[in-house]
This record gives sequence, structure tokens and C-alpha cells, in this order.
Amino acid sequence: MNKILSILLISTLLFACNTETEESPEEDQKSSNTTPKQETEEEEKEDEFISSIPIEGEAALITTALQAVAKDKRDSCTVKGYNADGEFITFREGTNEFICLTDDPRKDGFSAASYHKSLEPFMARGRALKKEGKDGREIFKIREEEIKSGKLIMGDKGSTLHVYYGPKAVYDPETGAVPDGEHRYVVYLPFETAESTGLPAMPMEPNHPWIMDPGTHKAHVMITPK
Repeated sequence: MNKILSILLISTLLFACNTETEESPEEDQKSSNTTPKQETEEEEKEDEFISSIPIEGEAALITTALQAVAKDKRDSCTVKGYNADGEFITFREGTNEFICLTDDPRKDGFSAASYHKSLEPFMARGRALKKEGKDGREIFKIREEEIKSGKLIMGDKGSTLHVYYGPKAVYDPETGAVPDGEHRYVVYLPFETAESTGLPAMPMEPNHPWIMDPGTHKAHVMITPK
């Protein structure tokens, strides 16, 4: 009887060992190489991807463009931009000091912006020159000459431009946020220099403000948060 019990006990142990070695190799790989934190981050990225949809239609363009302006300004700012046919239109008239620009659906990736309304003549002139076929250098030169002559108004000193951009033109319809979206801020100080402001001509470290295009009509403080 004791021999029979011993044989049964040994058989049971062997069966249990064999069962444990039949687990999926993929599961073993995940268990050994992935930490709980990594698994959580991967799941969050998957959830973010699943909840994001293409930016299509007027409502989606407006919603994502509003991410480029402060929350307390979103309900009453003007929204402009290009529609699917490539026409520059006003999607919504506003009453406060901000104008939002929607993403251009004809271009890859995502880029929306908002700026102080005093910059509108300067921005509108740039769009008109671009429509005429002028490149970036030509637009810069023409607007510089026109501002110096008084023909074109640059905007109030200290006027701001906020840019919200990302690698893909998709968004979360619940929040309006674009996956991997980042912000960049510009404060215009026409014709100021590093010497007149005390700002460095290059960023000294990440997140550090610096002056770009110093001494020109387009001189501005550049801030790129990370």
C-alpha cells in the first residue's frame, strides 16, 4: 500500500512540473523583461492610440486649435484657418484678444496656433505673400521693409504667439488633445537685441528663453518647454 501511495505521489509531482513548463514563451518573455511600470505605460499608450481619431471636419479643427490658447480664453476667441478645400476662412468670430489658427488639413502632422489680435495685419500679410508664391526668405525681407517704412504694422510689443504641434493629425474627441502634442511660445519684441534685453542669442539650457532673429522686425523671445 505504501509503495502504491509513493508511486501516486511521484506521478502527481511530475504532472505538476510538466504543466508549469507548458506556459506560453511570449508570456515568459513579458514577465521576465517587462516591469509593472513599463506595462502600465504601454497600456496607457495603447489606450491613447485607441481613443484618438483623425482630425476631420470643422468641429475637430476648431476643437484642436483651441488647445493652443489658455482655457479661460477658448470660449470667446476667433478661429481661422484652411478648410479641406484649401480656402482660408473664419470658422468662428470671437470677442477677446486672441485669434486661433487651425491645423492645415493639407499638410502632414499637426500644427495649430493662437496669437494676439494686434498681430493680425502681420500674419495676414504673410499669408498673402505666401499665396503669391513667395518663399520664407522673400516674405521675411518684404515684411521687414514694409514695417520699417510704416506701411505694415507688426503688432504691439510683447504680443504673443502660442504654437501647439504634434507628429500626427489625430486627437482625443473627449479632450481635444493631440497625442504627443507639445507647446512652443513666442513673445515678439521687434528690433530688440540680446544686448537690449539681456537674453542670450541661443538657449543656455533646456526650457531657457532666448532671443531669435535679434535686431529685425521679427525679433522674439523663444520658449520651448520640455
